[in-house]
Amino acid sequence: TDIAQTFTAAQRGAIEAVSVAAGDTTKQLDFATANNFAVTLANTASCELQNPSNLTAGQSGSIFVVQDATGSRLLTYGSSWDFAGGTAPTLSTTADAVDRIDYIVRSGTSIHAVATLNLS
Repeated sequence: TDIAQTFTAAQRGAIEAVSVAAGDTTKQLDFATANNFAVTLANTASCELQNPSNLTAGQSGSIFVVQDATGSRLLTYGSSWDFAGGTAPTLSTTADAVDRIDYIVRSGTSIHAVATLNLS
């Protein structure tokens, strides 16, 4: 709309579940479907979290990264992911570990992100 909105109740959205299967080497999130995601890693090799589709400047959310019961799963990031300090985080690798990546889309090619590790 073209006028300021005042919300009198919490605005909620679902957390979209995304599985990274054993053979997956890449995974792309669609930012048109959700703001928050739960990405469960079950990959046997390193998987790249590619640049998401449908980026809109100002969109923000969280990505929960969950290790499966085996753990030791690796995740790398596409070129649009810009982490604090210029270095992508090394995720927790213990079985069932949960990390969180909070993000805000700055532009169609830049996503500012910070990670909070070992939340489980």
